[in-house]
Amino acid sequence: MPQPHIAAKTVSVKLDSDTRTRIENLAEVRHRSAHWIMREAISQYIDREEKREAFRQDALKAWEEYQETGLHATAAEVDTWLSSWGAENELPAPACHK
Repeated sequence: MPQPHIAAKTVSVKLDSDTRTRIENLAEVRHRSAHWIMREAISQYIDREEKREAFRQDALKAWEEYQETGLHATAAEVDTWLSSWGAENELPAPACHK
């Protein structure tokens, strides 16, 4: 998601000629500047990696909670629940147990 306009600061990055050519070619066919392509690529990369890191942190937290409590639902229980989604007799989420 684009950030509100804040005073930008120039940052340099060294690119090999092949990468630079690819950026320039893409910029030309998209009717954008190479600068726009690079900013968009960086923005999308950061968004994706922040989401990936949040997912990783959630997984670590869930693992720690499991280790502390032992509470869980089996894969079979979850599969049965998910298979019922959209059915007339949709099942409630399985209760966690030890």
